[in-house]
Amino acid sequence: MSTTKHDFALTPETAETWLQLAIGNIQREFPHFACFVADSNEDYALHRELHPTFFGSFDWHSCVEMYWVATRLMRLYPGLPSESEARGMIDSLLTAENIARETAFCQKRPGFERPYGWGWLLKLQVELDQQDDEQARRWASNLLSLSKQLASQLLEWLPKLTYPQRFGMHPNTAFAINLSLPYAQRHGDELCALIASRAADWFKDDVSYPFAYEPSGADFLSGGLTEAVLMSKVLNEKTFALWIERFLPTAGPAWLTPAAVSDESDGQIAHLHGLNLSRAWALGELADVLPGRREELLEMRAAHIAVSIDVVTGGHYMIEHWLVAYALLLATEP
Repeated sequence: MSTTKHDFALTPETAETWLQLAIGNIQREFPHFACFVADSNEDYALHRELHPTFFGSFDWHSCVEMYWVATRLMRLYPGLPSESEARGMIDSLLTAENIARETAFCQKRPGFERPYGWGWLLKLQVELDQQDDEQARRWASNLLSLSKQLASQLLEWLPKLTYPQRFGMHPNTAFAINLSLPYAQRHGDELCALIASRAADWFKDDVSYPFAYEPSGADFLSGGLTEAVLMSKVLNEKTFALWIERFLPTAGPAWLTPAAVSDESDGQIAHLHGLNLSRAWALGELADVLPGRREELLEMRAAHIAVSIDVVTGGHYMIEHWLVAYALLLATEP
């Protein structure tokens, strides 16, 4: 891994290491964290029986993330040494039959993985839609029934969400919508319009976001930065320029400093590595649309990357089962 003054350079060697990590995570069934409401004894079954595609990587949404990591790496770095293994594994698990069972589970439990897991699943769909080989197109076709189900649930839920969730964990509204927006732009004008409308309802009057209050003890997202990135995508250029000027602190000394992680084996404390890398992603997104503040934002981005990029691999499973998704996000977007 290498860094420049402002950024992280993803090399083929690192891509291969990350692909191997994704392969291992997708297939690792235990330890596992189950998160759903059981209605009867019949709901208690092995995770792999309930989720024949997304049973690995500690929990459902992290497993979805690992499929995204694997498929994006194979698209951007074709011919990696582990590509054949990854393709064979995904082909055996992301089948029409398995996805039908995943879809039925989500239909029965419409609150399952809402909204974080929904966003990552829709992001996986968009990634597969961009693949240009026959095998990946089959995966995209197989996944689409689940994507349509979750998109319909999102359409039904967003109008009910009177207030957004702003804190830096899985219920964060702005981050899930950021993940979902590319799917909406490709597959659903109604959902795309609803996202823009709801984002305006929730965030258009926000000013002087209190970044000094971040982070909380288990954050892996910045409430302020995820909101700013979302607004950059749903507002026109002129309106966003006015909005962001009132939202961000004035330029000057760094107003975000990287979070310190005291115990990487503690799943909640370890979230703070994710905060560093998700902040780096968001700061890169904002630097891309705020040329007047580009250097300031990239300096803060570099500081956050430096603290956490080297723990993506080789650390505790509480980090390794998910953090690579945020590393790949900052390395490949925008």
